Amino acid sequence: MASTPVIKKRVPASRSTVATKYAMAVSGLIMVSYLILHMYGNLKVFAGQQKFDEYSHHIRTFGEPILPYEGLLWIIRVALVASIVVHTWAAITLWRRNRAASGYQGGKRYHTSKGARGFQRSYASFTLRWGGIIIILFVVYHLLHLTANVVAPGGASDSPYERVVNGFEIWWVTVSYTIAVLAVGLHLWHGIWSALTTLGQNYSSTRLRSRLTPLSWFVSAVITIGFLLPPWAILLGITG
Repeated sequence: MASTPVIKKRVPASRSTVATKYAMAVSGLIMVSYLILHMYGNLKVFAGQQKFDEYSHHIRTFGEPILPYEGLLWIIRVALVASIVVHTWAAITLWRRNRAASGYQGGKRYHTSKGARGFQRSYASFTLRWGGIIIILFVVYHLLHLTANVVAPGGASDSPYERVVNGFEIWWVTVSYTIAVLAVGLHLWHGIWSALTTLGQNYSSTRLRSRLTPLSWFVSAVITIGFLLPPWAILLGITG
């Protein structure tokens, strides 16, 4: 009996798993760069209202008259939104491909006696997935609060400094902000290492021996602490 050969449809290089991982890594590092710059701006709250409001005004008028008012901010916003879309798309695509390739059924991909439910739950599949959802929800609220001035716990104000202080003087605002920032820190802890590994910067056979491990810890810790200092200093009355 003659057999009919199975012809697999070739996937374009731009849609391959390798290209998708590269897209996820690069978009993730773009967002890390933005977080570092954003953290620097947030720390200016310790300089007082005048300095903080001047900084907020300056980034909106930067590049004038070559750029329009808020021109630089809109360039950053478009690049950031594009990075978020690409990163989310890549994460979902890779998760689906991994799920299909591993024969994942009923949440029991790897059986183990250590897991409470009888199967392993990797750091990436659990923390990153739910952490990403928390981060997205927080970003929406954060923009409505401190950028659009639509949501105003503690009172609305035309002063960026007063919007920050008015909000973080409320304990539940600071606590919710802390939860979101910790989710970001955990996301970065794994994400930075994974992104640099994808880009060929990991030369170690094990993760613990990799030079990228302390680097990912350090960067995620600096960003986490840097974002948490202003709200807790305001809540505790140290500044503001």
